Amino acid sequence: MKQNLNKLAGGWKIVKFGDVVRNANLVEREPVKAGIERIVGLEHIDPENLHISRWDSSEDGTSFTRKFIPGQTLFGKRRSYQRKVAFAEFEGICSSDILTFESKNPKILLPELLPFICQTDAFFNYALGTSAGSLSPRTSWSALQDFEFPLAPLEGQKRIVEILWAADNAAEGYQEALNRYEIFVRCQLEQTLNSLNCQEMALPNVLSGSPESGCSAPPPPHETGHWVLSLAALSSSGYSRGNLKPINKTDKMLNARLSKGDLLISRSNTVEMVGFAGIFYEDRADVSFPDTMMRLPVNREKVLPEYLELVLLSKRGRRHMMQTASGTSNSMKKINRKTLSEFIFPVPDLETQDRIVTTFSGYKAHRDAINEHLLKTRSMLFALNNQSTGAAYA
Repeated sequence: MKQNLNKLAGGWKIVKFGDVVRNANLVEREPVKAGIERIVGLEHIDPENLHISRWDSSEDGTSFTRKFIPGQTLFGKRRSYQRKVAFAEFEGICSSDILTFESKNPKILLPELLPFICQTDAFFNYALGTSAGSLSPRTSWSALQDFEFPLAPLEGQKRIVEILWAADNAAEGYQEALNRYEIFVRCQLEQTLNSLNCQEMALPNVLSGSPESGCSAPPPPHETGHWVLSLAALSSSGYSRGNLKPINKTDKMLNARLSKGDLLISRSNTVEMVGFAGIFYEDRADVSFPDTMMRLPVNREKVLPEYLELVLLSKRGRRHMMQTASGTSNSMKKINRKTLSEFIFPVPDLETQDRIVTTFSGYKAHRDAINEHLLKTRSMLFALNNQSTGAAYA
């Protein structure tokens, strides 16, 4: 239902985005010479997370020239349904698919409030509605300038900012706890695998067939009821649910449709992330895997999928994938069936595998509990954010 823009609480007013925000088109063609160390692409901005924790080094070279500075808000204009917004806490160079917003006047719009405005459902829906292009839909600054939203008076903004950043800090606390626990689990995994005294096998010896390719159909700009995994679905801790993009129902999509228990591995990603593996554990039949991943048909008489997942994510597995990945691009590397076939790892008897899996399933349960707190806190943050904007209406 359309809100009544004429009924506003005291001091609030309706403003156009372009009247209080500018898109700062700063340019720097020689970042190394300028002392700028960090290069940020869309792949470095996590959906629904205002903090940038990954980047490339300018020493490796870049074709990007757009500069951002601390206090600006970065917004991913390509495939905006991915909800990529970040608050710049350092200086860097970013992709041209990232818009760099800043407040025109901090006495009218607090810079610290701007990223939360860009995270609201209203802003994302507007960005989607103004996106053009079928393969890789993009919105534009000229379109976003006309977005209208209620803005509180400065004192009200200060109170909103205090509450929202406090919730964000709580979420970051859970994120830090999760990161530290994952370090502990990885150390335990290395000790366990290094202590095994058993035969070693090449990966093809524990598969029932050749790794299968995913679908390559481009995603449409709207929901269709069918989904394909994004690269973020596979991480250093395995499969991560919720990383879905809409896809048209085609023969390619159906051939790559996932079943509960399928083991996946990313064949194309950044060098730090290529070869991430994970088991699709969701009980649904409307999700496919993309051509940037492969499905491994596991021979369960020789190896448990859960054990193989642990090995692929171990230090040995990560070292093999990163060393054998190829590609001319500094940002994207690939592995293939041949390099996968060269991976050799310890394969104890199934009983020993089961004991290892049981132990690390317990660790995973603890990790999932922390992650659940993180997700609930972020959900509360988004609800507060949308509600604080809606509070303008009588």
